[in-house]
Order: sequence, then structure tokens, then C-alpha cells
Amino acid sequence: MLSRQGLGRLLGHRLGRPFGWLWAAYGTSALGTWLAFGAFPLIAIRVLHAGPAEVAALSSVGAAVGAAVAVPLGPWVEFRRKRPVLIAMDLVRFAALLTVPAAFVLGLLTFVQLLLVSVVVAAADITFRAASGAYLKTLLAAEDLLVANSRFESTAWTTTIIGPPLGGAAIGLLGPVATVLADAVSYLLSALGIRATGRHEPRPERREAARLRARDLLDGWRYILADATLRPLFFNTALFNGLVMAAEPLLAVLMLGRLGFAPWQYGLAFAAPSIGGLLGSRLARPLVTRFGQRRVLVASGALRAIWPVGLAFLGPGTGGLLLVIGVELGLIFCCGVFNPVYTTYRLERTADDRVARTLSAWAVTTKATTALLTAVWGVLGGLLGPRTAIGLAGVLLLATPLLLPRRTTAPLSEPAPAPGRP
Repeated sequence: MLSRQGLGRLLGHRLGRPFGWLWAAYGTSALGTWLAFGAFPLIAIRVLHAGPAEVAALSSVGAAVGAAVAVPLGPWVEFRRKRPVLIAMDLVRFAALLTVPAAFVLGLLTFVQLLLVSVVVAAADITFRAASGAYLKTLLAAEDLLVANSRFESTAWTTTIIGPPLGGAAIGLLGPVATVLADAVSYLLSALGIRATGRHEPRPERREAARLRARDLLDGWRYILADATLRPLFFNTALFNGLVMAAEPLLAVLMLGRLGFAPWQYGLAFAAPSIGGLLGSRLARPLVTRFGQRRVLVASGALRAIWPVGLAFLGPGTGGLLLVIGVELGLIFCCGVFNPVYTTYRLERTADDRVARTLSAWAVTTKATTALLTAVWGVLGGLLGPRTAIGLAGVLLLATPLLLPRRTTAPLSEPAPAPGRP
């Protein structure tokens, strides 16, 4: 059990002013993202009168094409200073999202524009994540990475709790594009926060020719697949995330359609359990300190897989609502522990000169897998019914712990020492 002294050390661990600005920037953009949660489908339906096929395309095709666009950006980021890349990606997202309220006010908004904006934002998201992992390794010593990732995870779940309700209220008062404008502004504020880190970053040295070559595009995947520990973790996270997300639209159809839950009940079923993610992220570091990184990684990764199958037994009324809340609470708590541990583990095992390419390949694969499985489960939901398709996803998730790394091997190459902290 965590002592008061241990909790105090966790909460009071100082990581320096540059990390403080980076953390504030992350929190600002995360809040903007959750304020605008579901805004594009809502705009497509209410403003552009889009049908189900167009709304599905907005969610899946936008993410898939954005992932494809991001493929060459990983190697490009690797050999550039990461801080300017982070600022640039924030500004790209700010500018792209700002076109939506501008076109709405002028009466020029189209579905094609929404689709193009979703592609640009998806590509910029992947590039930002790749650069941010590499940048974090230059800001902090290795022993501080888990603390930092736990704080990011806590912030993510906190914004998940408060963002959608505030966003729903803003849409009700100000209209459907209000939250898109707020999301755009959040990226501008994030760019200013990253700029305020003020950390000098040396330009990475490229050992090969400066021109981007075709083989560079695949370096991230080659590095992951050649590592006996990263490889199973890569497949585990891509499959787990894809199956969980693929079942979400079917769960919405089941709850809001056949079972007759009100929209506020549906929102509550997913907002309230996010408290579990906040708690899990707070416990990640103490658990690693007591039981070791690999044990916590494997245990939390296995435990998170047992919950979703319970959604196949969802029924109407209060009992059904409590079932969803209980399942999501258990799932999100386990994810809250797993995510910062896995993120830290992946950074530690990746050589400094491969971080951007590796994280880019990881994110591209995850987004593409999620888009593909979402499309497949949409077909299965139509053929088998949403409840059966949700149950099938849950059964397959029970097998994902088999892909977790069972042993730790030496990294392919030792990373260069991280620069000293300010």
C-alpha cells in the first residue's frame, strides 16, 4: 500500500521549468481536444446533413489517410530539432481547424473540407507524438521518464472527465463549431507553451546522406520488428487499441438505439470511469518501484484485456448503465497503470537516434489498425448484430496478453546519454 511519504515524493518530484511548460502545453491541447470530442460528426450531421456512410468515412478514412501522409514525416523529424517541429505541428493544427469556423461563418463549409482537415490533423498528431517522445528524452534523465509520463497520463484522464461535458454545454449555447474554435486556440496556446521551454537543442547529426531515401521510410518498423521485446509489445498495443475502438461505435448504437439509453446516460457511462485512469496513472510509479517495471507492464496489460467482454451482456435500465460504468472503470484503471509504464519502457529501449522514426511507425500502425478494424466491425455489426460483434471483440481481446513481452532482452543499441537537466 502506498504510504503518505511515497505519495508525497510522487507528487512533489520536480522535473524543472522546461518540463513544466511542456506539461502545461500538453494539458492545454488535451483539454481542447476533449472539448471538441465528437464535433466533426456532429457538424457533418447537423450542418451538412451527412448520412451514416459519410460520418463513418470521416472517422475512419480521415485517420487512415492521415496515417499514410505521416509515414515519410518520421524519418524527416529524426534529423531535425524536435522543439521547432512540435511548434510547427501545433500551428498546422491551429490553422487547419481554424478554417472550419471561418468557412461556417461564411456559409462555405463542405464535407470535403471536414475530411481534408481531419487528414491534416491526423498526420500532424502522429508527427507531434513522434517528436515529443524524442524531445522528452532530451529534457529529462532516464529515471524521470516514468514520473513525466505518469503526469501526462493523469492530465489526459482529467481532461477526459471535464472536457466532453463542457464541450456539450458550449455547443448547446454557442453552436456546433464553437468547440472546434476552442480546440484550434488550444493548439496555438500549446505552441506558445513549447516555445517557452527555452531549452537549447543541438541539431541531430545525420550519419548518412542528407537526402531522404526510400529505406528511411521503413526504418522505424525495421527497428521495432528486430527487437525481441518491442516487437510483441508493438503488436499487442496495436491490436488491443484497434479492437477496443472498433467496438465503440457499436456500443453507441446498442445503448442509444435498441436499449434506449438517454444521451446523458451514455456520456456518464464513459466520463465517470475516467476517474479510474487518473487513479491508475498516480499508482504507476509506486507499483513499478515495488514490483518492477516488467511485472507491472505484463500484469496491467493482461488485466486490461479481461473487461471488455462484459459489454456483451449489457441490458437496459440502471443495471445496464452500472454494468457499463463498472466495465469501463476496470478497463480504464488498468490502462491508466499500463500506459505510462509502457510509454516509458518503449522510450528507454529505443536508441536516441531512432526515437522519432520508431514512435512515428508505432503511431501510424496503431491509427491504420484502428481504422481497419473499425470498418470491419461495422460490417460485422450489420451482419451479426452489435451485441454479437461487441462480444467477438471482447473474446479476441482476451488473447492479446499472449503478445506481451515475457522476457527482457538487451536493446539493439545502447542509447546515447541524455543531456544534463537544467
